[in-house]
Amino acid sequence: MPARRLDPQRLHAAVTAQLAALGSQPWAGPGTVAGLGAACVDAVLAALDAGLVPQPEALRGAAVHTLYRLEDLVPGRAVEVRIPPYAAIQCLPGPRHTRGTPPNVVETDAVTWVLLATGRMAWATAVRAGRLRTSGPRADLSEFLPLAGADPDLATSARDDSVRPARDDPAPPGPN
Repeated sequence: MPARRLDPQRLHAAVTAQLAALGSQPWAGPGTVAGLGAACVDAVLAALDAGLVPQPEALRGAAVHTLYRLEDLVPGRAVEVRIPPYAAIQCLPGPRHTRGTPPNVVETDAVTWVLLATGRMAWATAVRAGRLRTSGPRADLSEFLPLAGADPDLATSARDDSVRPARDDPAPPGPN
C-alpha cells in the first residue's frame, strides 16, 4: 500500500515519463500534488486514446489521485474500494466494519478505475464485462461517478449505461 500522502516528485517523474512516451513536451504545469495527480489522469487517458499501455507510475498516480478524490467527496467507512496493487480506501457514510473483510467491497484494476472515475466507462458496462467486482448491498458507487471535474471535456454522464461516443468504452491495451 502506498503512503497516504502522494509525493510530488514521484508524481512529476510519472507525468514526465508518460508524456515522453507519448512524444509530448515535459510537464510544465503546477507542481502541487493536486495538479500533478490531475496531470497523471490526463496523461493516462491520452496514452489509452493513443492505444498505448500507460506507464505504471503514471497509472498509479492517476488511480491513487482519483481514489483519494472519491474518499474526500464521499467520506465514511461503509465501503472499501480496492485498486490493487496501488491503493485502497474506505468511503460512504454508514455502518463501518472493524475486523476482517468488510461487507461492502469494490475491486478493479487501475485502468478500469480511471475510466470509471473520468466517465469514460459506465459502471454497468464494467460490471457486465467482468472488469469490476462488487460485493455487498452498498457497493454500487455509480451514483458518485464520474468524479466531478475528473474529465473536464466529459460530454455525457456515465451514471447510466451511456459512454461518450467518441471514446466508446476503450479496452486497455495489453493484460489487465
